[in-house]
Amino acid sequence: MTATLPMAPPRPPATGRTVLRLHRPALIVWAVLVAAAALAFLWAYGPGADAAAAAWRESCPAQDRTCQWDTTLNGYYRAVKLAEWAVYWTPSLVAVWAGAALVGRELESGTARLAWTQGVTPTRWLAVKLAVPAALLVAGTTVLVLLHRMVFTANRFPLSWEWYEDGAFTANGTLGIAQPLLALATGALAGVLLRRTLPALAVSLLVTSTVQYATGELTPRLWPYETAVGTLDHYTTPENSLWGDQGALTSTGARVPDPLCGDSAQCLAAHDITGYYTDYHPSSHFWPLQLIETGLTLTAAAAAVGAAFWLLRRTTRTAT
Repeated sequence: MTATLPMAPPRPPATGRTVLRLHRPALIVWAVLVAAAALAFLWAYGPGADAAAAAWRESCPAQDRTCQWDTTLNGYYRAVKLAEWAVYWTPSLVAVWAGAALVGRELESGTARLAWTQGVTPTRWLAVKLAVPAALLVAGTTVLVLLHRMVFTANRFPLSWEWYEDGAFTANGTLGIAQPLLALATGALAGVLLRRTLPALAVSLLVTSTVQYATGELTPRLWPYETAVGTLDHYTTPENSLWGDQGALTSTGARVPDPLCGDSAQCLAAHDITGYYTDYHPSSHFWPLQLIETGLTLTAAAAAVGAAFWLLRRTTRTAT
Protein backbone atom coordinates (compact mmCIF):
# COMPACT_ATOMS: atom_id res chain seq x y z
CA MET A 1 0.00 0.00 0.00
CA THR A 2 1.47 3.34 -1.03
CA ALA A 3 1.30 6.27 1.37
CA THR A 4 0.33 9.57 -0.11
CA LEU A 5 2.31 12.46 1.23
CA PRO A 6 0.43 15.75 1.59
CA MET A 7 1.65 18.32 -0.85
CA ALA A 8 2.85 21.60 0.56
CA PRO A 9 0.94 24.59 -0.69
CA PRO A 10 2.77 26.57 -3.36
CA ARG A 11 4.88 29.41 -2.04
CA PRO A 12 3.81 32.85 -3.08
CA PRO A 13 6.12 34.46 -5.60
CA ALA A 14 8.89 36.68 -4.26
CA THR A 15 7.01 39.91 -4.78
CA GLY A 16 9.75 41.97 -3.13
CA ARG A 17 12.23 40.98 -5.83
CA THR A 18 9.53 41.49 -8.42
CA VAL A 19 8.97 45.06 -7.27
CA LEU A 20 12.69 45.81 -7.49
CA ARG A 21 12.87 44.27 -10.96
CA LEU A 22 9.84 46.12 -12.28
CA HIS A 23 10.98 49.34 -10.68
CA ARG A 24 14.60 49.14 -11.73
CA PRO A 25 14.73 52.49 -13.65
CA ALA A 26 13.34 54.47 -10.71
CA LEU A 27 15.64 52.58 -8.33
CA ILE A 28 18.68 53.46 -10.45
CA VAL A 29 17.66 57.11 -10.66
CA TRP A 30 17.09 57.22 -6.89
CA ALA A 31 20.46 55.59 -6.16
CA VAL A 32 22.29 58.00 -8.48
CA LEU A 33 20.60 61.04 -6.94
CA VAL A 34 21.29 59.90 -3.38
CA ALA A 35 24.92 59.24 -4.24
CA ALA A 36 25.31 62.60 -6.01
CA ALA A 37 23.68 64.57 -3.20
CA ALA A 38 25.69 62.69 -0.56
CA LEU A 39 28.95 63.43 -2.38
CA ALA A 40 27.96 67.10 -2.66
CA PHE A 41 27.30 67.30 1.08
CA LEU A 42 30.56 65.53 1.92
CA TRP A 43 32.46 67.89 -0.37
CA ALA A 44 30.71 70.88 1.22
CA TYR A 45 31.67 69.61 4.68
CA GLY A 46 35.31 68.99 3.81
CA PRO A 47 37.41 70.55 1.01
CA GLY A 48 34.59 72.73 -0.25
CA ALA A 49 34.10 74.30 3.18
CA ASP A 50 37.82 74.98 3.55
CA ALA A 51 38.00 76.73 0.19
CA ALA A 52 34.77 78.68 0.81
CA ALA A 53 35.90 79.82 4.26
CA ALA A 54 39.20 81.05 2.84
CA ALA A 55 37.40 82.88 0.04
CA TRP A 56 35.00 84.40 2.58
CA ARG A 57 37.84 85.78 4.67
CA GLU A 58 39.49 87.22 1.58
CA SER A 59 36.42 88.61 -0.18
CA CYS A 60 34.57 89.78 2.93
CA PRO A 61 37.15 90.96 5.49
CA ALA A 62 34.48 92.99 7.28
CA GLN A 63 32.33 89.84 7.61
CA ASP A 64 29.51 91.68 5.85
CA ARG A 65 26.76 89.58 4.25
CA THR A 66 26.31 92.15 1.50
CA CYS A 67 29.87 91.93 0.19
CA GLN A 68 30.62 90.65 -3.32
CA TRP A 69 30.98 86.86 -3.49
CA ASP A 70 33.60 85.34 -5.78
CA THR A 71 33.25 82.21 -7.93
CA THR A 72 34.37 79.95 -5.08
CA LEU A 73 31.63 81.12 -2.75
CA ASN A 74 29.02 81.01 -5.51
CA GLY A 75 30.07 77.49 -6.47
CA TYR A 76 29.89 76.32 -2.87
CA TYR A 77 26.45 77.88 -2.41
CA ARG A 78 25.08 76.28 -5.59
CA ALA A 79 26.44 72.84 -4.70
CA VAL A 80 24.88 72.90 -1.23
CA LYS A 81 21.57 74.28 -2.46
CA LEU A 82 21.26 71.77 -5.31
CA ALA A 83 21.88 68.90 -2.90
CA GLU A 84 19.42 70.40 -0.44
CA TRP A 85 16.72 70.75 -3.07
CA ALA A 86 17.37 67.16 -4.13
CA VAL A 87 16.28 66.19 -0.62
CA TYR A 88 13.31 68.53 -0.83
CA TRP A 89 11.93 67.58 -4.27
CA THR A 90 13.36 64.30 -5.55
CA PRO A 91 12.01 61.89 -2.92
CA SER A 92 8.46 63.06 -3.50
CA LEU A 93 8.76 62.72 -7.26
CA VAL A 94 10.28 59.26 -7.00
CA ALA A 95 7.71 58.21 -4.40
CA VAL A 96 4.80 59.44 -6.48
CA TRP A 97 6.18 57.52 -9.42
CA ALA A 98 6.66 54.42 -7.28
CA GLY A 99 3.13 54.67 -5.90
CA ALA A 100 1.05 55.83 -8.84
CA ALA A 101 2.99 54.25 -11.69
CA LEU A 102 3.69 50.89 -10.09
CA VAL A 103 0.25 50.36 -8.56
CA GLY A 104 -1.80 52.09 -11.24
CA ARG A 105 0.08 50.48 -14.13
CA GLU A 106 -0.29 46.95 -12.79
CA LEU A 107 -4.00 47.42 -12.12
CA GLU A 108 -4.49 48.97 -15.56
CA SER A 109 -2.60 46.22 -17.41
CA GLY A 110 -4.04 43.32 -15.44
CA THR A 111 -0.67 42.24 -14.04
CA ALA A 112 -2.02 42.60 -10.51
CA ARG A 113 -4.86 40.13 -11.13
CA LEU A 114 -2.37 37.64 -12.52
CA ALA A 115 -0.32 37.92 -9.33
CA TRP A 116 -3.45 37.38 -7.25
CA THR A 117 -4.01 34.04 -9.00
CA GLN A 118 -0.47 32.92 -8.06
CA GLY A 119 -0.99 32.73 -4.31
CA VAL A 120 -0.55 36.43 -3.50
CA THR A 121 -3.54 38.09 -1.88
CA PRO A 122 -4.43 41.65 -2.94
CA THR A 123 -3.56 42.89 0.56
CA ARG A 124 -0.14 41.27 0.52
CA TRP A 125 0.43 42.50 -3.03
CA LEU A 126 -0.20 46.12 -2.05
CA ALA A 127 1.76 45.78 1.20
CA VAL A 128 4.88 44.72 -0.69
CA LYS A 129 4.35 47.41 -3.32
CA LEU A 130 4.48 49.97 -0.51
CA ALA A 131 7.05 48.37 1.80
CA VAL A 132 9.88 47.98 -0.70
CA PRO A 133 9.90 51.58 -2.03
CA ALA A 134 9.28 52.90 1.50
CA ALA A 135 12.35 51.10 2.85
CA LEU A 136 14.55 52.42 0.04
CA LEU A 137 13.23 55.97 0.42
CA VAL A 138 13.68 55.99 4.20
CA ALA A 139 17.21 54.65 3.90
CA GLY A 140 18.24 57.20 1.28
CA THR A 141 16.60 60.23 2.83
CA THR A 142 17.91 59.38 6.30
CA VAL A 143 21.47 59.45 4.99
CA LEU A 144 20.91 62.76 3.20
CA VAL A 145 19.19 64.39 6.18
CA LEU A 146 22.08 63.42 8.48
CA LEU A 147 24.63 64.77 5.99
CA HIS A 148 22.64 67.96 5.52
CA ARG A 149 22.51 68.55 9.27
CA MET A 150 26.25 67.98 9.46
CA VAL A 151 26.92 70.60 6.78
CA PHE A 152 24.31 73.01 8.16
CA THR A 153 25.72 72.85 11.69
CA ALA A 154 29.31 73.31 10.55
CA ASN A 155 28.55 76.27 8.28
CA ARG A 156 31.52 78.61 8.64
CA PHE A 157 30.28 81.73 6.87
CA PRO A 158 26.91 83.42 6.18
CA LEU A 159 25.35 81.30 3.47
CA SER A 160 21.96 83.04 3.36
CA TRP A 161 20.83 79.75 4.88
CA GLU A 162 18.04 80.29 7.39
CA TRP A 163 16.65 77.40 9.42
CA TYR A 164 13.03 78.18 8.53
CA GLU A 165 13.43 78.24 4.73
CA ASP A 166 11.50 75.45 3.02
CA GLY A 167 14.50 73.55 1.72
CA ALA A 168 16.62 73.80 4.86
CA PHE A 169 13.70 73.15 7.22
CA THR A 170 12.70 69.98 5.35
CA ALA A 171 16.18 68.61 4.74
CA ASN A 172 17.33 69.30 8.29
CA GLY A 173 15.05 66.93 10.17
CA THR A 174 12.46 64.17 10.22
CA LEU A 175 10.20 65.99 7.77
CA GLY A 176 12.63 65.15 4.98
CA ILE A 177 12.00 61.47 5.71
CA ALA A 178 8.23 61.74 6.21
CA GLN A 179 7.31 63.67 3.05
CA PRO A 180 8.42 60.92 0.62
CA LEU A 181 6.26 58.46 2.56
CA LEU A 182 3.30 60.81 2.15
CA ALA A 183 3.94 60.97 -1.59
CA LEU A 184 4.23 57.19 -1.81
CA ALA A 185 0.97 56.73 0.09
CA THR A 186 -0.99 59.23 -2.01
CA GLY A 187 0.46 57.70 -5.16
CA ALA A 188 -0.69 54.24 -4.13
CA LEU A 189 -4.16 55.52 -3.21
CA ALA A 190 -4.49 57.31 -6.54
CA GLY A 191 -3.35 54.17 -8.36
CA VAL A 192 -5.89 51.96 -6.57
CA LEU A 193 -8.66 54.52 -7.05
CA LEU A 194 -8.09 55.44 -10.70
CA ARG A 195 -6.35 52.25 -11.96
CA ARG A 196 -4.65 54.25 -14.69
CA THR A 197 -1.06 55.42 -14.62
CA LEU A 198 -1.09 58.97 -15.97
CA PRO A 199 -4.24 60.18 -14.16
CA ALA A 200 -2.91 58.64 -10.94
CA LEU A 201 0.41 60.45 -11.37
CA ALA A 202 -1.32 63.80 -11.90
CA VAL A 203 -3.73 63.37 -8.98
CA SER A 204 -1.05 62.16 -6.58
CA LEU A 205 1.22 65.09 -7.42
CA LEU A 206 -1.64 67.50 -6.83
CA VAL A 207 -2.70 65.90 -3.54
CA THR A 208 0.86 65.61 -2.23
CA SER A 209 1.71 69.24 -2.97
CA THR A 210 -1.61 70.37 -1.45
CA VAL A 211 -1.03 68.45 1.77
CA GLN A 212 2.55 69.72 1.99
CA TYR A 213 1.37 73.30 1.58
CA ALA A 214 -1.44 72.87 4.12
CA THR A 215 0.79 71.31 6.78
CA GLY A 216 3.44 73.98 6.21
CA GLU A 217 0.87 76.74 6.71
CA LEU A 218 -0.76 75.08 9.73
CA THR A 219 2.34 74.04 11.67
CA PRO A 220 3.53 77.49 12.87
CA ARG A 221 0.08 78.12 14.33
CA LEU A 222 0.16 74.92 16.40
CA TRP A 223 3.09 76.00 18.56
CA PRO A 224 2.97 79.18 20.69
CA TYR A 225 4.70 82.18 19.17
CA GLU A 226 7.03 84.39 21.09
CA THR A 227 6.30 88.12 20.83
CA ALA A 228 8.68 91.04 20.42
CA VAL A 229 7.24 94.38 21.54
CA GLY A 230 8.75 97.81 21.04
CA THR A 231 7.91 101.46 21.52
CA LEU A 232 7.69 104.13 18.83
CA ASP A 233 11.26 105.16 19.61
CA HIS A 234 12.84 101.74 19.84
CA TYR A 235 11.61 98.69 17.96
CA THR A 236 13.62 96.00 16.21
CA THR A 237 12.32 92.83 14.58
CA PRO A 238 13.93 89.56 15.72
CA GLU A 239 16.57 88.15 13.38
CA ASN A 240 16.88 84.53 12.20
CA SER A 241 13.24 83.96 13.11
CA LEU A 242 10.08 82.79 11.39
CA TRP A 243 7.71 85.71 11.60
CA GLY A 244 4.02 85.40 12.32
CA ASP A 245 1.56 88.24 12.84
CA GLN A 246 2.88 91.82 12.90
CA GLY A 247 1.18 95.10 13.62
CA ALA A 248 0.80 98.06 15.90
CA LEU A 249 -0.28 98.49 19.52
CA THR A 250 -2.67 101.09 20.90
CA SER A 251 -2.59 102.73 24.32
CA THR A 252 -4.95 100.03 25.61
CA GLY A 253 -2.64 97.24 24.41
CA ALA A 254 -4.96 96.27 21.56
CA ARG A 255 -3.41 94.89 18.40
CA VAL A 256 -4.29 96.77 15.22
CA PRO A 257 -2.91 96.75 11.66
CA ASP A 258 0.09 98.99 11.13
CA PRO A 259 -1.30 102.32 9.78
CA LEU A 260 2.06 102.96 8.08
CA CYS A 261 2.43 106.39 9.59
CA GLY A 262 6.21 106.35 9.51
CA ASP A 263 7.53 109.14 11.73
CA SER A 264 4.38 111.26 11.50
CA ALA A 265 3.45 112.09 15.09
CA GLN A 266 0.07 113.41 13.99
CA CYS A 267 -0.81 110.19 12.19
CA LEU A 268 0.37 108.03 15.09
CA ALA A 269 -1.68 110.10 17.56
CA ALA A 270 -4.74 109.94 15.32
CA HIS A 271 -4.58 106.14 15.34
CA ASP A 272 -3.58 105.95 19.03
CA ILE A 273 -0.42 104.01 18.16
CA THR A 274 2.04 103.60 21.02
CA GLY A 275 4.23 100.75 19.77
CA TYR A 276 4.62 97.73 17.52
CA TYR A 277 4.73 93.96 17.91
CA THR A 278 5.90 90.88 16.03
CA ASP A 279 4.97 87.28 16.74
CA TYR A 280 7.84 84.99 15.83
CA HIS A 281 9.37 81.55 16.17
CA PRO A 282 13.07 81.67 17.15
CA SER A 283 15.54 79.03 16.04
CA SER A 284 14.96 77.20 19.35
CA HIS A 285 11.49 76.29 18.04
CA PHE A 286 12.94 74.25 15.19
CA TRP A 287 12.36 70.82 16.71
CA PRO A 288 8.84 71.45 18.04
CA LEU A 289 7.79 72.75 14.62
CA GLN A 290 9.67 69.97 12.86
CA LEU A 291 7.99 67.24 14.90
CA ILE A 292 4.54 68.80 14.57
CA GLU A 293 4.76 68.97 10.79
CA THR A 294 6.25 65.47 10.67
CA GLY A 295 3.33 64.18 12.73
CA LEU A 296 0.79 65.85 10.46
CA THR A 297 2.53 64.46 7.38
CA LEU A 298 2.69 60.91 8.73
CA THR A 299 -0.95 61.09 9.82
CA ALA A 300 -1.98 62.06 6.29
CA ALA A 301 0.22 59.27 4.89
CA ALA A 302 -1.32 56.70 7.24
CA ALA A 303 -4.82 57.83 6.26
CA ALA A 304 -3.94 57.45 2.57
CA VAL A 305 -2.49 53.98 3.13
CA GLY A 306 -5.53 52.90 5.11
CA ALA A 307 -7.85 54.21 2.41
CA ALA A 308 -5.86 52.40 -0.29
CA PHE A 309 -6.10 49.03 1.51
CA TRP A 310 -9.79 49.52 2.27
CA LEU A 311 -10.57 50.44 -1.32
CA LEU A 312 -8.55 47.54 -2.74
CA ARG A 313 -10.29 45.01 -0.47
CA ARG A 314 -13.68 46.43 -1.35
CA THR A 315 -13.11 46.38 -5.11
CA THR A 316 -11.55 42.91 -5.18
CA ARG A 317 -14.33 41.50 -2.98
CA THR A 318 -16.94 43.00 -5.28
CA ALA A 319 -15.18 41.64 -8.34
CA THR A 320 -15.15 38.13 -6.94
